[in-house]
Amino acid sequence: MNAIKKARGLGRGLDALLGDAPALRREEPVDAPAGAARRQTALPIEFLKANPTQPRRHFNEDAIEELAASIRARGLLQPILVRPAGRDSYEIVAGERRWRAAQRAGVHEVPVLIRELDDTETAEIALIENVQRVDLNPMEEAAAYARLADVYGRTQDDISKAVGKSRSHVANMMRLVTLPPKCRRALEEGALTMGHARALLGAKAPDEALGVVLRQGLNVRDTETYVRKLNETPGEKSQGVGREPSKSSVPGKKDADTRALEADLAAALGLEIAIDHKPKGSGVITISYRSLDQLDDVCKRLMGSGV
Repeated sequence: MNAIKKARGLGRGLDALLGDAPALRREEPVDAPAGAARRQTALPIEFLKANPTQPRRHFNEDAIEELAASIRARGLLQPILVRPAGRDSYEIVAGERRWRAAQRAGVHEVPVLIRELDDTETAEIALIENVQRVDLNPMEEAAAYARLADVYGRTQDDISKAVGKSRSHVANMMRLVTLPPKCRRALEEGALTMGHARALLGAKAPDEALGVVLRQGLNVRDTETYVRKLNETPGEKSQGVGREPSKSSVPGKKDADTRALEADLAAALGLEIAIDHKPKGSGVITISYRSLDQLDDVCKRLMGSGV
């Protein structure tokens, strides 16, 4: 039986996985025997260590400080999921942000839920916690999916069921790991959107295209147009396409009013908006989303369902 079947709560979220935890009790930490049932207790914070395969590589310091302030005021209300890793040592499976914040808050002991988990289950649960509770940046999400596939033999169908996302979403995210390092770093740092990254995936010279996108601040539609022209054969480049275009020659260069309207719509919907206004008055509005949840949310807003 594979790990996804053994941990059937994965597809329904962490609450299904954790279940009803018993009331906290103080007890001396001991080595959990093989096959031990899950149990909740409190452990010295120094007994916990980070998961080396944690999908999240970057932690928002302001968010951790806010969480630390909350822990100082009300304590750590939710247990950290851990697995035994030797005597007086437990590896964090889910809850590294809480652990980091508790350290900053000066907490000496934290509530934990101890479970016997293998490496595959640990990797899957760590990924699910991050996807469901704290947005990973696109490269972190892509790398986590790729690790589940390459190291643990998970298919795209397995991963999509485990994290509750469509197979096409998983497949598209996994393609990001094929981008060259400069492009991956720009996406990770937020200099590129997912729409830009998808366009660069099709570029014959993605690093060259990246430089143009960043220097000229091209939107997604302009980036797609530039990549298509960059990919043309030399004989097709009758107008010198493939060299960096001048700002005046970039297709769809926006005026200040259009950019302001894009910003207003993006703020209202919480999604990237691109407006392609044609000279004769017609045009196209493109709404970019990162997940099916975001798509569902924007559909509800646009249809005015109020649910």
